Formats: sequence, C-alpha cells, structure tokens
Amino acid sequence: MSDHDQLKMTAMNYASDRPKADNPVKIEDLSLRDGHQSLFATRGRTEDMIPVAELMDQVGFWAMEVWGGATFDTMHRFLNEDPWERIRTLKRYIKKTPFSMLLRGQNLVGYRNYADDVAEAFVERAAENGMDIFRTFDALNDYRNFETVVPVIKRCGKHFQGCICYSLTEPRLGGEVYNIDYYVSKAKELQAMGADSVCIKDMAGLIAPYDAYDIVKAIKEVVTVPVHLHSHFTSGMSAMSHLKAIEAGVDIVDTCMSPYAYRTSHPAIEPLVMALLGTNRDTGFDIRLLARINGILEKQVMPKYRHLLDDTKMSIIDINVLLHQTPGGMLSNLVNQLREMDALDKIDDVYRELPRVRKELGQVPLVTPTSQIVGIQTVNNVLFDDENERYKMITAQVKDLCYGLYGKTAIPIDPEVQKKALKGYARGEEPITCRPAEVLAPELPKAKEEIGDLAVDTDDLLIYALYPVTGKRFLSWKYGKEPVPEEVRPVTLEQVRQRQELVKKALAGELVEKPKKEAPEKSDSARTFNVFVDGEYFEVGVDEVGGSPVLNYIQQMPASAPMPAAAPKAAPAAPAAPAPKPEEAPKPAPAPAAEADGTPLTAPMPGMIVSVAKNVGDAVEKGDTVIVLEAMKMENALPAPTSGTIKAINVTQGASVAKGAVLAVIG
Repeated sequence: MSDHDQLKMTAMNYASDRPKADNPVKIEDLSLRDGHQSLFATRGRTEDMIPVAELMDQVGFWAMEVWGGATFDTMHRFLNEDPWERIRTLKRYIKKTPFSMLLRGQNLVGYRNYADDVAEAFVERAAENGMDIFRTFDALNDYRNFETVVPVIKRCGKHFQGCICYSLTEPRLGGEVYNIDYYVSKAKELQAMGADSVCIKDMAGLIAPYDAYDIVKAIKEVVTVPVHLHSHFTSGMSAMSHLKAIEAGVDIVDTCMSPYAYRTSHPAIEPLVMALLGTNRDTGFDIRLLARINGILEKQVMPKYRHLLDDTKMSIIDINVLLHQTPGGMLSNLVNQLREMDALDKIDDVYRELPRVRKELGQVPLVTPTSQIVGIQTVNNVLFDDENERYKMITAQVKDLCYGLYGKTAIPIDPEVQKKALKGYARGEEPITCRPAEVLAPELPKAKEEIGDLAVDTDDLLIYALYPVTGKRFLSWKYGKEPVPEEVRPVTLEQVRQRQELVKKALAGELVEKPKKEAPEKSDSARTFNVFVDGEYFEVGVDEVGGSPVLNYIQQMPASAPMPAAAPKAAPAAPAAPAPKPEEAPKPAPAPAAEADGTPLTAPMPGMIVSVAKNVGDAVEKGDTVIVLEAMKMENALPAPTSGTIKAINVTQGASVAKGAVLAVIG
C-alpha cells in the first residue's frame, strides 16, 4: 500500500464513514449550556453560538443541551437577551439534533418552588418554543416535585429524563444514606413515573470510576429505559468514570467541546472519540469535524470570555471538592461573595463549616438551589455568628427548607436549627409534610395584574412570574421603557483586541506615554554635587538657567570609589521669618451622620434590594423585617436593629447596594 493510500485509509478511519459499532455510546453535548455555565458564569451569548450551530448539528449528538439551568436567569439579568428567543433562534440552525434543557422540577429555572399554574405554563411554553428533552431533577431527590411537570411533558409528546442527584456521605459510594440501594430505588421510582431515560446527575464530580461501574450495572439490572451519566470534571475523575460506566453498559454520557471542557465543566468529547475508536462502543464521530468546530470556538468565540475564566490556579482540578462537595460554579460564587465583603481570608472557615451546615439542614445533595441555600447560610454563619449564638442571620430560603417548601430532606433537619428558623415564620412554625406546591396559591393571575401591559404574551409573563424584580427590568429594556445599560451589551472581537492591547501596555508600564525631552547642552557654569543615599553616593550635575537650578545629569559612582570627605558644616544661618500662610478656604460643614437622626440599618453584604417592607413613618419593633436583600440569589430579611419609627428609607426595589450602605434609619 502506498503512502498516499495509507493516509487516505487513516483519514477514513478518523471520519464518520468507518464501520458502525455494534453498540455505539450516545453523546449529549453540553457546551451551549452547562459548559459556559460552569466555566464563565453562564455569560455565553446566542450570537456566539450561531457560528458553530450548523456544524455541531452534523456531528451526530444524541442531544444538545442548549437551555435551562442558570441560562434563563443570566440571559435576562446580565445579557439583555430574551431566554425564549434563544431556543427559537438556535432551532433555525440546528434542525436534526434534539434540544435538551435542564429543568429543576417544581423550581423550574429559579431558586424556589413555584405554584402549579406557573409550572404547567412554563413547560408548555418551553415545548412550544422548541424543547425536545426535559432533563428533570429535584435538589432533594423528592419526586413529588415532579408530579406537576411530568404530565405536561408527556402531554406535549416530549422526552422526560428523570435525574437522581448524586451525593455522598462517605468518601466513596456507601454509608447509611447515599448507597447503591438508595440509587437503585430512585431509578425504579423514576421509571414508574414514566421516565423515558434515567440520568445519574453528578453535579460536583464526586463519582469514582469503580463506583460509576457498580451503580450503572445495578441500575441497568432494574430498569429497561436508557441510563445516562452526567459527571463534572471538577475532581479530575469524570473521564475515567465515563470509561468504567461505558464498560458497565451506560447508554449515554455527557461531554463538551474541548474549549468548553475540563476544570469545573465536563470531559471533552475529542479524547473519548479517539479512546473508543474501533471498539464496539465507537461513537462514529468525525474527529476532523470536531477539530473544525474547535478552531472556530477558539478563534472567534472564546477570546470574548477569556477574562471570565479563573486563571488564578495552575491546576485544572480541585480535589477539595471531595471534601466539601460544593459544585464548582457555586464555589466560585462563594469566593466572589467573600471577596466583595473583604472576607476572602475566611474561605477556609467556610470549607470547615459547610459540611456541618449541610448535615444540620438534612444532608441534602448540593445542587441548585440547595448548594446556594447551604453555601450562603454557611457564609452567613462564618461572618455573623459568635461563640454565643449560631445561625444569627438565616436566609429566607433556609426558612423555606425547614418548613418543607422544597420537599423532604435525606435525613431529618436538626430540630434546634429548624425551631430557630421557623420562629415567627409567616406560614407557620410547624413544618409541612405534604407535596410542597399544595400550599402555594396560583401565581399567574397576580403576576398578570402586577406587570400589566408590559408583558405582551405568556412568555413575557413567565419571565416576570419567575423573576419579578429583574424580569420587570428586562421587559422595560426589551420594550424601550428604560435605556439598556452599557454593561449588558455584547462586545465585539475588535473591542476584545483593544482591551488586550491596553492590558499589554499597562503590564509594560506604557499605558501613559511620557513625553520625551532632549537634554540641554551642559554650560560652563554647571556645578557638581555629591548626593549620599543609604551608603551610596551619586554625582549630580546642576546647571543654573535663568536663576533656577536645572538638573543636568545624575551618575551613580562605583561602589569601590572612595567617598569624598564631607565638607565642614557651616554655622546655621538665622532662621528666616515665616512666610504668611495663605488664607484657607472655609471647609464645608461635615454631613450629619445617620446616627444623628437615629439608628442606621446597614447592608451586611453587597446585594440587590428585593423588597422594602416598611415605609417612612411606620412604627417598628426590634427584629421586624424592614428590607429584604438578595445576595447570590438568596434572600436575607434585614431586621430593625431597634424599636422606633422609620425616619428614612434610602433604597428602592431593584437597587444594587454595597456592604455597609445605610439602607434605612430608625429613630
């Protein structure tokens, strides 16, 4: 065989026209949702997905995850994009590959359980807009939270993938809570509910390779539907876990295109394609097509987002996740929150406190929203507790969890924590045991009344119903009621290049160009002076021009040269009369401190004002909620520090505030 024929044969083997495997493993690509959510805070814009959309449609993925999770929140909040429009736009370019979304059960794409009418409308609109596969999970693995959404998914003729959130109570699979029997029983529950496939959702990268083999093998023995493994790369184990799961017969695994892979994201597709090449699980994918897609992503897309990547660590893995079990995206949020509060030195205390809080709150799996609930409460405990009292500042979501609004926890919540959280709780101090949404009144009629004509259709109404504060702001941007802030507008590659040039100049000390001056000629009247600095001396030439000494040159003398003897000190001259001081401009009187008129209520952390519960003139008792502050999607009810009357309210709903800002004054 000639060299040319050999090269041709090699190219064919790499391409998709090689012999089909007996049992090819199916691949779901997560680049356009979980990839950028994990690596750069879900900031990927639709315009940056279009250049690769048609090519990715040719790869042969089982599905592409393009929506759900944090995208709905981030798009309308930070990108000035309509979340619904992303599905419709991508559907025009991706015509063969099914679309998948991440649905948080009754949480939908938010951080709390919504009423049944909102849940039903949301699933209907997602299906109508183009969603095909609903990857559905509940943070507590309480499948009562599926009872509303699953019938709608089925009625719309769509694929219901039921998830089991993977968690551990031991370093490896086993122990009293999260063991093989737990996962097998959950898989059977999902199939009984009508799941079209079952997904093991390992959001923090905790599943070890041999545990992946055992759990897949065990679940495959009790269910007839396809089994899917989703495992983040955070700990560095997931690529190995994929191979062991494939050996055990897993049907589908999740990967990302390599520019969107690794770190806290997912394993890359390309090494897996090559590892399985020629085996009975060969994907059949064309590695050259994948390389072409990667080239576009690397050159045209990723430069826009490079500044959002965490380049502070040399390692691309984080083995500490095996200790605290916090998903990577949540961990970076905690770090940012501590940094904004000038408390980054407390991060180790947060790591130590987190497992304790998690256990006290029912040993919940750490996935949205429970990862936020546990994480933010941990930060609150570290920053605000003292030796006499724990849980001094309890978030609204922790109170909801203790009441049962999220569902049943894996183990009972610590009774003392639960009692403290529910003291004065608006819904009652006795927790519920029913399906959470049964206690929630319909929400759409009230939302429609509040938003009025600003919502022109059901999609707009759902944006507001899910996110009242930021949703209303987005609709105002969308329909020209408010100007769009510069910070939410997209950037071009040209702007990126200009920014990179500025950074290079700054690092080189060239950001401010110094005017160059030619040295004047040395005159005959130049005088030489010795200047002594810390044991060294310099020879300085000074020329007197126009009566003012002008520095002519400075020459550092060699260390070996003997220092000239100091001239004898002359007798001190009589002190000159002090020059009269110029008359100082009168200083403005200092603004009276807030304490002068009363006791201030300050922001304990940076965040956004969700609601203002009191008005100027209202009487309050110490401990009454005055303002609700959202920090990292969790709400903190800020209590009146003293009894009295509200003298001032300094903020409005939707305002962003810094730590220490005076929000209100009580007199």
